[in-house]
Amino acid sequence: MKGICLWITGLPGSGKSTIADAVKERFPEFVILRMDELRRLVTPEPTYSEEEREIVYRTFVYVAKTLTGLGHSVIMDATGNRRSWRELARKEIKGFIEIYLKCPLNMCMAREKERLETHGAPKEIYDKGRAGWPVPGIAAPYEEPLNPELIIDTDVTGIKEAVDLIDALISRR
Repeated sequence: MKGICLWITGLPGSGKSTIADAVKERFPEFVILRMDELRRLVTPEPTYSEEEREIVYRTFVYVAKTLTGLGHSVIMDATGNRRSWRELARKEIKGFIEIYLKCPLNMCMAREKERLETHGAPKEIYDKGRAGWPVPGIAAPYEEPLNPELIIDTDVTGIKEAVDLIDALISRR
């Protein structure tokens, strides 16, 4: 299982960080890369412009590629709303696995309002999206994956079951 990369993608509030943490609990050797934490370091005063997003996501892919190339297994916890960024990771990272957390927007919005820990994500992100921020699902497109290795409907699938599905996928590799 050395050197694989799981990109857990989905709308804000779909459960990416929760499932990333649960996978890490089952597989402690994984390194979690969180886009929101990287963004705070790379762009301390983010504009969320398309140019800035392109640079930040390319950096994110580079870090994951470097770590997997060194034999580490990585979880990429990031919305990654543009398919092109996830396809770049697929092209550049050996052992790449895309996991799409599918969840209705209204449920993502409700979860986002209730969550206490954001792992660096802006709070009240959907309210900000309604105010004009480029939030995926509201004021920016979220391009669903075309052929992910795994789709998990997080509105009906619990955390343990989701991790079991990921475990089974990893075991087949």
